[in-house]
Amino acid sequence: MALKATPNDQRRLLTLQEADTLIVRLQGKLRSLPQTQRIEELDTELSALDRTVLERLGAHDDATAEVARIESDVQVVRARLQRNRDRLPTITDAKTATATEHENETLERRQGDLEDLELEAMQQQEDAATALAEARREAETARAERDRLAAERELVAADLEQQLEAARGERGERAAQVPADLLALYDRQRERYGIGATLLQRRTSVASGVELTAAELHEIRQAADEDVLLDPNSSAILVRTDESGI
Repeated sequence: MALKATPNDQRRLLTLQEADTLIVRLQGKLRSLPQTQRIEELDTELSALDRTVLERLGAHDDATAEVARIESDVQVVRARLQRNRDRLPTITDAKTATATEHENETLERRQGDLEDLELEAMQQQEDAATALAEARREAETARAERDRLAAERELVAADLEQQLEAARGERGERAAQVPADLLALYDRQRERYGIGATLLQRRTSVASGVELTAAELHEIRQAADEDVLLDPNSSAILVRTDESGI
């Protein structure tokens, strides 16, 4: 037996469909907030930037350790050289004095070489510190942008959630005005085909945008006003009004 409903109840489906369309649109906006794509890009960038920071921190630590090692070697050579210099005036044996002088010359050359190495190591340490600071600045800048966008997205999402809650409330009120059997058919068609009801406007289904054929229009004209019809193109409930042109 074909479902029947008053024309007024059928027209209520159009306002219900408006509410459902709004809900779908709001849900789509929530899923595709403009900030989300950039946040995902920044997450990828931050992962790489944080790795760079760790790598450069390791290079800086290595350079700092190398400076410390060379400084320690320099101190050892300086201390040995100073002891020899302090001791040399007290040495009475000529052979020992000569050997000590030769050792001092070797120590002086070694000290010079180490001090040159120390300068190079200190430059490498400075370069590593500069590179580390640059990597940290880039990471901090990216993280600040991400935090800003996340906060912005949260505000936008909260507003959309509020609109969605209101739309769902409105949908519930409109659905309550539709007879249960008609509502069940509407919900079934909407779940299957994406839309539950559509207006027949000037012989065209608004949902599909397709003008009905002469044969289809003839069949519709033969139906009673209380007959619930389905759009042959979209499978949604076809609601007839004064705009239908039939």
